[in-house]
Amino acid sequence: MGFARWLNRTVGFFVFSLLDIADFFLCFTYKTLDYFLESERKPCYCSSPPKAKAKTKKMIVSERGEYSKVVSLTRTKIHFDEISDTLYSRGPSLLTRLSKLVRSVKCFNYKGLIMRGNVVESCDHDVSKKKISKSKKRLMTLNSTVVEKSSTAPRWSDCHCSFCTSWLTSSNRDSLFVKVQQPKDNKKARENVVFIHGFVSSSAFWTETLFPNFSDSAKSNYRFIAVDLLGYGRSPKPNDSLYTLREHLEMIEKSVISQFKLKTFHIVAHSLGCILALALAVKHPGAIKSLTLLAPPYYKVPKGVQPAQYVMREVARKEVWPPMQFGASVLSWYEHLGRTIGLVLIKNHHLIEFVTRLLTLNRIRTYLIEGFLCHTHNGSFHTLHNIIFGSGAKLDSYLDHVRDHVDCDIAIFHGGKDELIPVECSYSVKSKVPRATVHVIPDKDHITIVVGRQKDFARELELIWQRSNTHQLK
Repeated sequence: MGFARWLNRTVGFFVFSLLDIADFFLCFTYKTLDYFLESERKPCYCSSPPKAKAKTKKMIVSERGEYSKVVSLTRTKIHFDEISDTLYSRGPSLLTRLSKLVRSVKCFNYKGLIMRGNVVESCDHDVSKKKISKSKKRLMTLNSTVVEKSSTAPRWSDCHCSFCTSWLTSSNRDSLFVKVQQPKDNKKARENVVFIHGFVSSSAFWTETLFPNFSDSAKSNYRFIAVDLLGYGRSPKPNDSLYTLREHLEMIEKSVISQFKLKTFHIVAHSLGCILALALAVKHPGAIKSLTLLAPPYYKVPKGVQPAQYVMREVARKEVWPPMQFGASVLSWYEHLGRTIGLVLIKNHHLIEFVTRLLTLNRIRTYLIEGFLCHTHNGSFHTLHNIIFGSGAKLDSYLDHVRDHVDCDIAIFHGGKDELIPVECSYSVKSKVPRATVHVIPDKDHITIVVGRQKDFARELELIWQRSNTHQLK
């Protein structure tokens, strides 16, 4: 085991060093292509937030600390969102370390002040401490990465097919795509269940697995509601969105809770969806009848470290094995390599689906491929950093609130062979909320916790909902 870990890390060092260089050159490549194909060079997150030079509808106000604030200006409101600092500080990459070394060498021959972040520091060690302390002011910086308002049309590197762009021609283009299964003959359902999918997935994760396998009794008493989250499937994929927690939650509230006038509901959530489920429970504590969380990405953050940075290093460890871990690392650490993967795979998802059916003689349904590929790099990159990593500082308070103020049953399911989110994350949730029950399913991973055992899981969910009703009647 020790040798295998050493080999994994050694090979990983060389592989990720090459990826550092590749992403560096891809940065310039995409800026050039964007200029010729879209008449402007789109800014990226390869450097620290620069000072903005123009007034626009959306901007970032940066401060030292875990988050930067996104200020969205509308006619009636000023919104403050939080973006994760991991968008900018994904290093230290090989090139980043080299550039810092060069700057430190130059520093010896430079006399004057250098602005670093929000604090004015000096390369000249003879500068008095009083002069430095006077310069330590609470400064804010406007970030040009997001101040530029993008159009809603797909970018040249995004998929332009009718499926991925169906939201642009929809009469309700400002709402999420929602798939509903409810009792026949217009019979009113007694209860509602909201299903929230995980990262790079879609509502098909539920509708193709669980919906057909619920019992006739459940189908006649429950209304099942599955959403495509903002940026996924057939839901809107706006280019000017930063896919923050507020944006995701408001879209769910608008498209599900308000649209269907839900007063109470159960929630079933997977991976990324668990974070949104907990946030909904905090905002609507009296409406939640039960919480079912599958592979919740909750990491106990040690004191003295930046939560988002810690979670990113836990979720996306720079390792080449197992393959799912390597894929998570590439998508998390490399903005431009991730865009390249999207350009190759996402734009050709119909071809990939066709080849899959051909090679398997049409024996494998491709709904998982549909969910995995029908999104944009902009949406997935921001969701990954702003929700999964950025929630590192929030989940503790969310779980405390659920423990103390949300009176509902909480069931947690986790695959015993989940290589992406370790089982310890579920036990950590239970340590925060003791009444939660943890079910570890042997020989199942992050996906097969549902796919392949949908019949059994459908029965388990029905028992959870029945017990929650009994609990609330007492």
